[in-house]
Amino acid sequence: MRDVVTGARRIVVKVGSSSLTTTAGGIDEQRVDALIDELGRLSKDNREVVLVSSGAIAAGLAPLHLPRRPRDLATQQAAASVGQGLLIGRYISGFARHGIAVGQVLLTVDDVTRRAHYRNAYRTLRKLLDLGALPIVNENDTVATEEIRFGDNDRLAALVAVLADADLLVLLSDVDALYTGNPADPAARKIPLVRDDRDLDGVTIGSAGKSGVGTGGMVTKVEAARIATGFGIPVVLTAAPLAAEALAGKEVGTLFEAAAKRPAARLFWLAHATSPRGRLHLDAGAVAAVVARRKSLLPAGITAVDGSFAAGDPVDLVDAGSGTPVARGLVNYDAVELPALLGRSTGELAAELGPGYEREVVHRDDLVLL
Repeated sequence: MRDVVTGARRIVVKVGSSSLTTTAGGIDEQRVDALIDELGRLSKDNREVVLVSSGAIAAGLAPLHLPRRPRDLATQQAAASVGQGLLIGRYISGFARHGIAVGQVLLTVDDVTRRAHYRNAYRTLRKLLDLGALPIVNENDTVATEEIRFGDNDRLAALVAVLADADLLVLLSDVDALYTGNPADPAARKIPLVRDDRDLDGVTIGSAGKSGVGTGGMVTKVEAARIATGFGIPVVLTAAPLAAEALAGKEVGTLFEAAAKRPAARLFWLAHATSPRGRLHLDAGAVAAVVARRKSLLPAGITAVDGSFAAGDPVDLVDAGSGTPVARGLVNYDAVELPALLGRSTGELAAELGPGYEREVVHRDDLVLL
């Protein structure tokens, strides 16, 4: 038995589109009911459960007479707007059989990178759990643009596990475990335990499966496991039909062991959840101050600005000499404001433009090294 599983009190479970829907689109009620029954059993056992559920776009295909998952963003959003209601309705009626209320939580990257949004997302999850409800999380595909997408729900699930301060993340897929190669290859060997990245040496990791309704694949699941275990959360990866055995602590699937020490949650999130909206090029002195001395970034050390961003957006801090990103942070100025400030001291700027320009470009509390 796996003690880290049986001892977990707060569990994030992620289920993929291929495990919830038919290949033609539409909800597979039998599969959904099996998942609901298992998570209902966990909740009745006084264990807190957060479900990260894919399937909104896939569920919307059949009602809209779409033969396959659309590639363009507008049609994906339309399918999501139809499918999300169908999916959450199925969950509401299914969990009602167990006397469990559910709460829908739709997130974009902005909701977990901007400080106020991050706090709101945390408070919502925390309050739902305190009230005995089961949060069901999905990316807000209806409004998300390419710039504010998580990219796949495996990554979202890992970041929700961090946000919820979970004890365990369970990734349910259409593959029963991680293998050394394609599971269809007789030479591929199942990997029951991953202690660290060294256990993945020589492993060939595939992309999205054949169903055509999902966006991930084993590569996104392994990356999600890296994110969660890096924050001290163990991960079990297995097939959806094996969920009951996995959550009972039986040695099915692959267990990814957690790192011993947890980093600061919000900065960890900044490193793993965000995509930079721009780049600030730093001179050698600024690189040393930010990286070696963990100082805030001031205008004097910036040599150039790339991108279009607003105050509060994530940007990469780049070594102007090598072109290598050395840190990521939340910028305090709009992109159009910065060119006039470069190379100048905060004292000089405050005297000329007012005290509002004495602030850092990126404060050290909003900065994480890469």
